[in-house]
Amino acid sequence: MAGISTLCVFCGSKTGNDPAFADAAQRLGEIMAERGVDLVYGGGRIGLMGVVADAVLAGGGRVTGVIPDFLKDLEVGHNGVSELIITNSMHARKQRMFELSDGFVSLPGGLGTLDETFEIVTWKQLRQHSKPVVVLNVNGYWSGLAALIDAAIKADFAHEAVRELLSIVDGPDAVFPALEAAPEPRDEVLTSHL
Repeated sequence: MAGISTLCVFCGSKTGNDPAFADAAQRLGEIMAERGVDLVYGGGRIGLMGVVADAVLAGGGRVTGVIPDFLKDLEVGHNGVSELIITNSMHARKQRMFELSDGFVSLPGGLGTLDETFEIVTWKQLRQHSKPVVVLNVNGYWSGLAALIDAAIKADFAHEAVRELLSIVDGPDAVFPALEAAPEPRDEVLTSHL
């Protein structure tokens, strides 16, 4: 998949307890800025969200935050981004982030990050898009996701081709090669379970 000019990054509003999480967010932001790839993200100034946004900005890149009004009101919105889009719901936030992005990367994060990652992969399974999805498995953070997908396949709730709906990489330097190599989703990921 070529032509990534805008990348959506899903990630935590906390930095977590492993310094490698923030290091990965920082490095990903640096790589994006070096490549001239714009960031779309959840609009926060805190946690990994703030780390990746600040790294892109520090490298001279463009950052678009998308945040629901109730979170903006809690003063976690990043006022230093290139553009901050305010939505009226979490659903509208995810839809807008999707519309603005050529691909997706998930860093470590909490329930919101899990939700965003599952939803964007599910939309791909349902053939609502064919954009590449990469999961940055920092120190094994997302290994449970890979095991859960394998369990769904083993239990015959998913076709084995669902593994191709996302790429799992171990470090930020592998993100863009994975985005560029992402295959188109196979019909079987949907049709085998209709």
